Amino acid sequence: MRVDLSSLGVLALAVASSLTVLWWMEQSGLRGEAQAAEIPAIHAAATGVPGQVLKAADGHYWAEARIDDHAVRVMVDTGASVVVLTPADAARLGFDLKASDFSAKVVTASGPVRAAPVQLQAVSVAGARVEQVEALVVEQGLPHSLLGMSYLGRLSAFTATPAALTLRP
Repeated sequence: MRVDLSSLGVLALAVASSLTVLWWMEQSGLRGEAQAAEIPAIHAAATGVPGQVLKAADGHYWAEARIDDHAVRVMVDTGASVVVLTPADAARLGFDLKASDFSAKVVTASGPVRAAPVQLQAVSVAGARVEQVEALVVEQGLPHSLLGMSYLGRLSAFTATPAALTLRP
């Protein structure tokens, strides 16, 4: 098994992000609520072919995702627990959200924001397709949508190199 520093860095970021969320949930008194929530069904594995997302000049991995048959530009974010959509992208996908739909609170790099949980029928990036993907629509403060672990974690593997991110269904 080959492990490079980029892959190790991505893994370390994902672990640190998860631990931060757990700490925040404990401090906010939400951990018990999350544990009491219904356990979701195990989803089918990703399908399709391996693909690559090239690293952009800004150092981020930007992808043209196909979400529910619509093109959405997303930034790959292994620190995001789920796919996160901007209100504009959610509206283009057909989600008609009301203020009362923003019932979840999440902590972002900019601080806490309200979010609306949604279910995406399918997300496909560079040939790797995942069906029934959990996502959040943030109410404000997000300049672009994020491709998080609710998609990435369903792949058999993803690896980062200095030039590209390889997605394996």
